[in-house]
Amino acid sequence: MMARMLQLDRRILIGGIILVVLVALSLLTPILPLGDPAKVAAGPRLSPPSWLFPFGTDQLGRSNLPRVLQAIQSTCILSALAIALTMVVATPLALFAAYRGGLIDQGVMRIADVLFALPPMLMAVLVAAIVGPGWLASVAAIVMISLPLFLRIVRSAALSVARRDFVTVARLSGASPLRVVFVHLLGNIIGPLTVQFAYALSVGMLIESTLSFLGMGMQPPAASLGSLLFTGTPFIAIAPWLVLLPGLVLTLIVIAINLLSDGLRHAIDPIEQQGIA
Repeated sequence: MMARMLQLDRRILIGGIILVVLVALSLLTPILPLGDPAKVAAGPRLSPPSWLFPFGTDQLGRSNLPRVLQAIQSTCILSALAIALTMVVATPLALFAAYRGGLIDQGVMRIADVLFALPPMLMAVLVAAIVGPGWLASVAAIVMISLPLFLRIVRSAALSVARRDFVTVARLSGASPLRVVFVHLLGNIIGPLTVQFAYALSVGMLIESTLSFLGMGMQPPAASLGSLLFTGTPFIAIAPWLVLLPGLVLTLIVIAINLLSDGLRHAIDPIEQQGIA
């Protein structure tokens, strides 16, 4: 049933193809005949897009295409690591809060409320200012912004599962809290958790790119999509491709991830399926 729904949803197909192609190209950059992204004076400085340099060259004469592909890899890996770290921290907390209730539940939710009350970009800038410029600032900012979202989503999904009969039967049969939480609760919210990961990944990429664009994230010579926007902005009047092309690639990746997220949510949500039918 699930496989059939995945095959029928065009959002999953389109988003998945775009994402796989871009990520595969970024991973294969070292072996593709695109040139060295770090090679200075590979061509004329600030050369517009051409057959030899499809994405043009930057202010140092470096080919921009391999740099953009390298930046895709950096941005995707950094964002995925940060979201995975958030899941590892938030999921057990939210599951035990939903299972135990009481003061534990209230404490976890108050933490989520406090983090939610802060504007996301203000929090990102504050975290980056405390940690200092670099990739670690981006990871910390993504974790802090996405943590309350994961706490609420996982807790809400776990609460709905915790009311079902099979969970009550497991408790009465003497199953340990760890078994109930990680087998019965977690095992039945993998779908919503997967959707949330996909959605949070696109948000994480935007946060990382914003911080790098502000000069507070990944620092040159390391390349991320945001840092390419940062280094290209001073030349936007004479070489707009240095900003437009990385920006278009970032937009395309975020759209692809959101299509994938929407398609997955549609596929795993039986209520939505019935409503559409």
